[in-house]
Amino acid sequence: MTALTKTPENVPARSDLHDPVIDWFGEHARDLPWRHPDAGPWAVMVSEFMLQQTPVSRVLPVYEQWIARWPRPADLAKDAPGEAVRAWGRLGYPRRALRLHGAAVAITERHGGDVPTGHAQLLALPGIGEYTAAAVASFAYGQRHAVLDTNVRRVLARAVAGVQYPPNATTAAERKLARALLPEREETAAKWAAASMELGALVCTAKNEECHRCPIAAMCAWRLAGKPAHDGPPRRGQTYAGTDRQVRGKLLAVLRDAVAPVPQAALDRVWHEPVQRARALDGLVADGLVEPLGGGFYRLPAG
Repeated sequence: MTALTKTPENVPARSDLHDPVIDWFGEHARDLPWRHPDAGPWAVMVSEFMLQQTPVSRVLPVYEQWIARWPRPADLAKDAPGEAVRAWGRLGYPRRALRLHGAAVAITERHGGDVPTGHAQLLALPGIGEYTAAAVASFAYGQRHAVLDTNVRRVLARAVAGVQYPPNATTAAERKLARALLPEREETAAKWAAASMELGALVCTAKNEECHRCPIAAMCAWRLAGKPAHDGPPRRGQTYAGTDRQVRGKLLAVLRDAVAPVPQAALDRVWHEPVQRARALDGLVADGLVEPLGGGFYRLPAG
């Protein structure tokens, strides 16, 4: 039996992990605006969309502007989806902006403008997957759910499974282990979700882990095993320079800055290679991020 397939009887006692990590979180948690008591569920949802594959430092200024402009889902739903793409700026992965706009429209139409409380209702919103539904239910409403982002998965892989990194994609075994480790009380489970995520973000990082600062270092299976090197599939990198992602970003930057439809010639100037440039533009159109108009003009989607 591998570490990542441990049954509930094989994992450490829950409180042995929970109490020190939650206590550490109480002292070291970052003061982030979506964690403030008056932030509200919509603020939590916006932050979760923005934080996917994007560090907090880049998210904060965009988040603040977003919440100031669209403090409730109905405010965003009134605007064209292209305005969401424009406000997303350079956060990357701009389809998240369209998905968040779609979720805001659905919340307004189906739930009277209030972010739903039920996990199943959250999961039914467009653009929301298992992770985001669990995160919003946990962080906004204090519910008991396994919230498995990259940071949490890495903490569990090291502390419990004894390996340096989790698999490239979340597995059923990881979900089973995370559920087995959930505190029974909803309030404690929500704190554990936030605390284990923060531990992975600040201490048990992908590189340069700081075990001397870790509240559960004494029971960490990976540290106790001598920190064996990763021997699984190669970890995926995030190459950017010269990729279609970079070209898409350059094309979107022109459209975001424009107050009127943009001619093809203006887009042609942003990248030297015509085949890749055309492929990137076609991809943006297919993803609904760019709307082609007659006469060779383009704009952000008007809805």
